[in-house]
Amino acid sequence: MEAFIHFLLLLVILFTSFTLCYFSFLCKPKPKSTFQNIDATESLQVPPGSTGWPFVGETLEIVSLGKKGALEKFISDRINKYSSKLFKTSYLGETMVFICSAEGNKFLFSNENKLVQSWLPGNFHKIFPNSDKTTMVDETMRMRKIISAFTGPAALQNFVGFFDAVAKEHLLKYWDCEQQVKVQPLAEKFTFTLACRLILNIHDSGIMEELEKLFNSLLSGLISLPINLPGTRYNRALKASKELRKRFEAMIRQRRIDVQEKKKSESKEDIFSLLLQEKYKDGENVSESDLANKITGLILAAHISASPTIVSIIKFLAELPHVYEGVLQEQTEIAKSKGPEELLNFEDIRKMKYSWNVASEVLRLQPPNFGTFREALTDFEHNGFIIPKGWKLHWGPLVTQKNPEYFPNPEKF
Repeated sequence: MEAFIHFLLLLVILFTSFTLCYFSFLCKPKPKSTFQNIDATESLQVPPGSTGWPFVGETLEIVSLGKKGALEKFISDRINKYSSKLFKTSYLGETMVFICSAEGNKFLFSNENKLVQSWLPGNFHKIFPNSDKTTMVDETMRMRKIISAFTGPAALQNFVGFFDAVAKEHLLKYWDCEQQVKVQPLAEKFTFTLACRLILNIHDSGIMEELEKLFNSLLSGLISLPINLPGTRYNRALKASKELRKRFEAMIRQRRIDVQEKKKSESKEDIFSLLLQEKYKDGENVSESDLANKITGLILAAHISASPTIVSIIKFLAELPHVYEGVLQEQTEIAKSKGPEELLNFEDIRKMKYSWNVASEVLRLQPPNFGTFREALTDFEHNGFIIPKGWKLHWGPLVTQKNPEYFPNPEKF
């Protein structure tokens, strides 16, 4: 009974604290509207919706729906409730407008760095503390340029055999001759192994397992309430981020020593080596902490986008025998054309037309990315509503890819 009273007292304290923080935020002076002197916009209103509870907004509702399909249900319920292609809410501690149409997504993309700019939740900035001298836009462009040697169409052709070799090794070790396999953790292990080998050139399974545990803790706290209390996902993510930076900084120092002592070639074929050559515009070397953050972000992006797609593909193949037979037949024909130890090449990939269509349909029905965020640089009008400066926006494929206007019978594979 005493423990229960203490628990209730803690809830009251937390709720009071959050409420005070919320109202102190409301009392902050608001940025002047760029529309304040334009009569034509006086009759326009912000999108319909509710901001929910103080501080937590409607974030808890998404969490309470469960992980699978939670955000999709959250969005579709509000589209039906407000009969609108956009609505406002409070999500991840911010007033946010959800864009729920293909034309809305196109509007955001075509106005990048004009009306809107990329934005990440506060969790990201805490988990990835940045001391770099560049803006998010500059950083994104720079990273794309650096890794283009590894992610461009021509470069990817050269990695087909590498991917095939890692896949065969993984299947023999964890899948072959097993009575039962758990697809999700094994798919995550496979994609994480690929990321570690391609980005860091790490082959030690023990090191990769340690890093994977840290990344899983980090990932669970990225989209969560920023409550830094012991035992919370956010708290575990902060600790994991700190430990990852510590480990990667040590790797960076050692790699730089190896290069100086010519133990390893400066032109080593991994993204890590390319990042080590990075410099600021003024010629100064990028700090070890910033490099560690870049490495963490790259591995995380590679890890979280590929593994859910692998899991979804296997799920649909298990549920749809006729689709499975079509993929099996196509893959068997390609396998018969190869030698006993011969790896796949790009020409083999081009023959996988049916398999590619299956993967594309899986991506339509269960996209691995729930969307990204933007921030309004100025007040602007969209679809008959005003989006105030500073408000955040969310776009995503969850609704548009199941829109019957574009996909008749959209739930059918």
